[in-house]
Amino acid sequence: MPQVGVIMGSASDEPVVQETVNTLEQMKIDYEVRVLSAHRTPERVREYAEGARDRGIQVLIAAAGGSAALGGALASWTTLPIIGIPLASSELKGIDALMSTAQMPPGIPVACMAVGAWGARNAAYFAAEILGLHNEEIRQAYEDYRRELRER
Repeated sequence: MPQVGVIMGSASDEPVVQETVNTLEQMKIDYEVRVLSAHRTPERVREYAEGARDRGIQVLIAAAGGSAALGGALASWTTLPIIGIPLASSELKGIDALMSTAQMPPGIPVACMAVGAWGARNAAYFAAEILGLHNEEIRQAYEDYRRELRER
């Protein structure tokens, strides 16, 4: 059963989101991937967010560029933790997405990672930290990774 839902606003976001997927696989975290747009398919976003917890999802990762409304749209429909990955998909090179993701209104938080691939990987690591609070195998996998970083 997937523990993490990875949602991207457009199929063209897949190359960056692949960094998230690779990292989740490295941590042996079950996940599912969807393409849902806050602007083009808002009803599908609502349905996904409302049903995520019942499917076993514990954390949502939302990758979006431009206005980056996806993370906030998901957060408006669920109280699951949302991790936003701002993407550089406009002339502003991701600054617009970074600001949109970081500037959620009080009570509707979205954790904001770095723009692009670094943020995509860190979103998966942050999900591992969250899941590791109650899952010893995930906690250990993440701690092993951190130990490897120190030994390099």
